[in-house]
Amino acid sequence: MSENQNAALYFVDRHVDEGRADKVAFREAAGAKRSLTYGALAQRSDLVAGAFEQAGVVPEQRVACIVLDQIEYPEIFWGALKAHVIPIALNTLLSTSIYDFILKDSRATCLMVSHELLDVVMPAAAQAPHLKTIVVIGGEAPEGTISYEDFLTGAAPKQAVHVGEDECAFWLYSSGSTGQPKGVRHVHGALQATSDTYGAQVLGIREDDVVYSVAKIFFAYGLGNAMTFPLSVGATTVLFNGRPTPDVAAQIIADEQPTIFCGVPTLYAATVHYFENNPVPQSNLRMCISAGEALPEEVGNTWQELLNVEILDGVGSTEMLHIFLSNRPGDVVYGTSGMAVPGYELRCVDEDGAEIAPGGVGELLVRGASAAEGYWNKRSKSRATFEGEWTRTGDKYEITAEGRFVYCGRTDDMFKVSGIWVSPFEVEQALIAHPGVLEAAVVPKRDEEGLEKPQAFIVLKPGAAADKVLPELKTLVKEKVGAWKYPRWIEVVEDLPKTATGKIQRFKLREVA
Repeated sequence: MSENQNAALYFVDRHVDEGRADKVAFREAAGAKRSLTYGALAQRSDLVAGAFEQAGVVPEQRVACIVLDQIEYPEIFWGALKAHVIPIALNTLLSTSIYDFILKDSRATCLMVSHELLDVVMPAAAQAPHLKTIVVIGGEAPEGTISYEDFLTGAAPKQAVHVGEDECAFWLYSSGSTGQPKGVRHVHGALQATSDTYGAQVLGIREDDVVYSVAKIFFAYGLGNAMTFPLSVGATTVLFNGRPTPDVAAQIIADEQPTIFCGVPTLYAATVHYFENNPVPQSNLRMCISAGEALPEEVGNTWQELLNVEILDGVGSTEMLHIFLSNRPGDVVYGTSGMAVPGYELRCVDEDGAEIAPGGVGELLVRGASAAEGYWNKRSKSRATFEGEWTRTGDKYEITAEGRFVYCGRTDDMFKVSGIWVSPFEVEQALIAHPGVLEAAVVPKRDEEGLEKPQAFIVLKPGAAADKVLPELKTLVKEKVGAWKYPRWIEVVEDLPKTATGKIQRFKLREVA
């Protein structure tokens, strides 16, 4: 019989055999500060696997996980993999209507939900025709549900079911920034594919590292940061179940002393601004990483000046599971996304599929072992995105003569002015270089002659006066990125529409432009 390639064996159980049973795998950053050792994780995930079997959740059925970043999450995720039931890591910030769609679309038969989220989730759960078991984590379990501890009571521990590396392990749902979210199916082998490439060869994660990820576990980026990479080497993860505001991030850096901090551009920008008026904490950081959107050059440089640590800006996707394009330690060029992560191949193509020459702009395609096996019940979308071994990212990039990749924008966000492509991100970077601008988004708007020109929406920093800032911005953009790219219209807004993972939803701004 072939070797059992259940991912839980590599990421959880082997650590007991290798002498790490008593080492803390996860600890919580607030409240009771509970912790979970590698030995306890192995035992508890065996028990969760047995509880699924006891509850009649059979292999390959889906388990919806609407769970905060807390100790129970790794128990549930790895326990599900051991039982070969399919955990679906779901965004904990969605609306009832989106949960209603996902529970029906996925046909999940079991739901694991944190008590704090019941008010939003239960109305959707009540309408889910396939849902048979609802398990509540923390607090009292309402009528028709069962508490997590009662769910485990009486279950016989179950060791990892024998599977191949190409069998489905878990689902993620895409952010749905331009429509209904899509179920993305990942296989057991994809997890180690990311830790063997980015985790080992770019991040260089070590057993003595302590990792804190601002991005939550439900996010592909957060799943790698908080679970896959630390568990690949026996490191420790700090979990925080609340909203990661700049003051909270600074406090966790100070109190928990992580060595690796995993952020997103919006949080880095807001925290840099926070440090303008608050002390920078003493830290033990040796590495910071960023993904989700391109990191503005200004933000990267300022963070490094303040904390004396680089940010490795990289690019990943739900479809590819984690980062496949990144800057490297000691070789960071802010304003670029770096180069291909070892183990991945990249190319940029034009509208006809021909590869572009350096200096041109094209859509980025990626090839690597972590690619999803496809979307759930979206055959035409799967065929359009997954072209054989290549995955279309939907991102437009320029390749420099040195081979670095420079982000230009989403394919849907790019537009032409005077026949020349304009990158919204490039103009946005120029705008936030102004000391009075916190955030910016650029979209096309038609002028009185029906021609597209840039329109900017900006969020000012507290204390900045619009009448002083606005007159300076058009000139600033002309000087930094080109005369034809300056925004003809600039609107000051309180905030920008974003997905729960921090990506700006420019399509919403296009609707009002």
